[in-house]
Amino acid sequence: MQGSIVGLFASPTGGVPKRFVEHLQVTFNGCIGDRQNDRKHHGGPSRAVCLLTSDVLEELRAEGHPIEGGTTGENMLIAGIPRTLLDVGAVIKTKDVTLRITSDAPPCKTIKASFVDGRFKSLSHKREAQTTRWYAEVLKEGTLHTNEAIHIEPIN
Repeated sequence: MQGSIVGLFASPTGGVPKRFVEHLQVTFNGCIGDRQNDRKHHGGPSRAVCLLTSDVLEELRAEGHPIEGGTTGENMLIAGIPRTLLDVGAVIKTKDVTLRITSDAPPCKTIKASFVDGRFKSLSHKREAQTTRWYAEVLKEGTLHTNEAIHIEPIN
């Protein structure tokens, strides 16, 4: 299954929102130029990249939430991949980078500005399994580019 990267985001000072970037270098330990203020819950090898699908973002926007790319801490916004194919163990590849999803990314109060009445749990895997952000580990380091094709190898 093929899709594309429609947005890349980083925050050199930490926190949210993360700002749009044209490309993002990813390493086994995370994204170059992206800092996490809370290393206990964010970042590190098993949470090196945070991703969100554009259909989840659009669905939340349609519910009235003021969410935008990067405002909930994601590094990568993807389109064209059905959210039902994303789960722990799924592999995402670009021409240079290989990622494997390691877990959902539980929402926290730092992203509440992206939601009406601060309802940040609208992006919770516990609320609805596929309406979530995902953490991924880096299997192959490299550079991600906006508008780059991605391929997914879903788990069986």
